Amino acid sequence: GGRSGMGAVEDNTRLCEFIYRNLGVLTEIAPTMDTHTTMQIFHSNFWINDAGDNPAPLTMIGLDDVQQGQWKVNPAIAYSLASGNYVALQSFALHYVKRLSEDGKYPLTIWPYHSMLGGIGHALVSSVEEACFFHNLARNSQTNFEIKGSNPLTENYSVLRPEVLDGPDGRPIAQKNARFIQKLLDFDAVIIAGQAKSHCVAWTIDDLLTEIQSQDPTLAQKVYILEDCTSPVVVPGVVDFTDQANAAFQRFANAGMQLVRSDSAIAQWPGVDLS
Repeated sequence: GGRSGMGAVEDNTRLCEFIYRNLGVLTEIAPTMDTHTTMQIFHSNFWINDAGDNPAPLTMIGLDDVQQGQWKVNPAIAYSLASGNYVALQSFALHYVKRLSEDGKYPLTIWPYHSMLGGIGHALVSSVEEACFFHNLARNSQTNFEIKGSNPLTENYSVLRPEVLDGPDGRPIAQKNARFIQKLLDFDAVIIAGQAKSHCVAWTIDDLLTEIQSQDPTLAQKVYILEDCTSPVVVPGVVDFTDQANAAFQRFANAGMQLVRSDSAIAQWPGVDLS
């Protein structure tokens, strides 16, 4: 993670220290769990070109790529995902990349197979899981695992909302996580950390900010972002989302959210009253 290549590892060390140091203050921990299967729109085998090749990991697929036929839905997956209706699946794929473009989202990115349900990659980093488990026992507060990302037809960076909610016919294919949104808004303070700063973290905060601004913009002041416990996606020579991540975090700060460090005392954070 990050340009150093060690960002996420070091972030997790700081996050664990933060949890243990603040056991008496943290009421509940809600890890968000990417949960994927093989045939999903952001995985390689969903797409194919005229040469019969699948896109390499980190390929960006834009609207022009689909309109011009550079990348098409792999016919071999139509049975599993669309009861054999390849035309409908291809129509959806075009709608999907178009909607991403219209909504100002990142282009569709083909990710390496990751967070695969049933595999070791689905688990939390063991030290973070151990810290959550310890907090659970110490505070008698059930760890609230939030599962996301299982819908084969949409990316789900944010735990609060998939990237695309409807199909080309306007019918819903997914929905917002309204229950979790309201739960977050009801807490006195919400502290956010994790990976990746440029994607899952940024879009989760963005969606939370959208909900806040529609209800009460002053609620943004109770959101605290641990800026030293998150890093952007960087693959040297391939992709670097550092600038986009930093711009997003600055926008969150401008909206009233608090950028804080994990090694600073929570009691000294702006707006916090532990009395």
